[in-house]
Amino acid sequence: MPAALRTLLHPLNLAAVLTWLAVGLALRTESADLNRPLVWSLLAGFLAAMLISDYVPMQRRRWRIALHLVQAGTALAVIWLAPTGGTAPVLLVILVAQLAMEYPARTTAAATVLLNLAMLALLEHGGHDAAWLVVMIYTGFESFAAMTAYYMRRSEYALESLSRVNGDLLATRALLANSARDGERVRVARELHDVAGHKLTAMTLNLRALTNDPQLAGREELRIALRMSQELLGDIRGVVQSLRDARGLDLATALHALAAPLPRPKLKLEIDGDVQIGDPALAETVLRVVQEALTNSARHADADTVCVRLSMQDGMLRMQVEDDGRLRGPLREGNGLAGMRERVAALGGSLAFGAGPRGALRIDASLPA
Repeated sequence: MPAALRTLLHPLNLAAVLTWLAVGLALRTESADLNRPLVWSLLAGFLAAMLISDYVPMQRRRWRIALHLVQAGTALAVIWLAPTGGTAPVLLVILVAQLAMEYPARTTAAATVLLNLAMLALLEHGGHDAAWLVVMIYTGFESFAAMTAYYMRRSEYALESLSRVNGDLLATRALLANSARDGERVRVARELHDVAGHKLTAMTLNLRALTNDPQLAGREELRIALRMSQELLGDIRGVVQSLRDARGLDLATALHALAAPLPRPKLKLEIDGDVQIGDPALAETVLRVVQEALTNSARHADADTVCVRLSMQDGMLRMQVEDDGRLRGPLREGNGLAGMRERVAALGGSLAFGAGPRGALRIDASLPA
C-alpha cells in the first residue's frame, strides 16, 4: 500500500473524517437560516488542513502550526455561524486530539483553554442560553480525547523503542553466538595441535628410529606405519589451519536480526564475498549505523525498503545505505546522524550524507578493516 494512502487510512484519520461528516450533516438540521455554502466551505477548510498536516514533516514546525491555526479558525467560525446548536464544538474535540498527539501536555492544555474561552465568547455573543454548560461539557470531551491521544502516542513511542531494543538484543545475540563459535573453533584447533599433533610427531620419530634398526629396516609394515603417521600428521595440521582461519563475524545474520522486529522498512542486504569482519568494534559500528538508518527511513522518509551494501576496497570496508523514500526538505543532521558520524570517526573512518538519484537519503561510510 502506498505511504500516502496508508496515512490517509490511519484509524484516527478515519474516525476524525467520520466525525467531521457527522458534524456537517447535523448542522443542516440545527438552523433553517444557516448559511450552508459558507459553513460547508469552512468545514472543507478544516478537513483539508487536518489531512494536509499528516503529510507535512514534523521538522516543518511553522507549517504545521499554521495548519492547526487554520483548523482552529475554521472551527470557531462554524461555531460563530451556528452558536445555538450543539454540534459545531465537536470540531474542537478533533483539533485538541491532534494537538495532544503532537505537542507537549502543557502546550495542549494552554491551547485548549484558549479555544474554550473563544468558544464561550462566541456562544454568549450568539445568545446561547447555557454557554457555560456547553463549554464545560465539551471541555470534558476534549480532555478525554486529549488523554486518549496522549497515551496512544506514548504507547507508540514505547512500542517503537521496544522494537529497537529487541532488534538490538537479537543482533547482539547473533554476534555473541558467532563469536562463541569462533572461540570454540580456536580452542579445538589448539587442542588438536597441542595434544594429537604432539603425540603423532613423537610416534613418527619413534617409527623413523625403528627403520634405522638393521633387524627391522626391511619390514613393509613399518614403512606403511611410518607413511600413515606422516600423512595423518599432515592432515591434522591442515585441519588445525582451517579451523584457525578467520572467517569473520556473521554480519548478515546480525543485521537481519536487527531489522526483523521492525514492521517497516524492510532490509535488503548485499554483502560481497570478500567482506570479513573479525573486529567486534567494527561490527558494532556497522550495526549501529544500519540501525539508525532504519529508524530515520521509517520516521522521516516513510520508506518501505532500506538497501545496505557492504564491500571491500583497498583494505577499507565500504558501506552504502539508501532507502526508497524521499527526503522532505533540506537534510539536517540531528542527534542520530551526528551519532553515526561520531561512531565512524572513532574508528578512523569517514561518513558522508547525501541524496540518491531518487531523492532518498544516501549514506556512504568507509571504515578501516
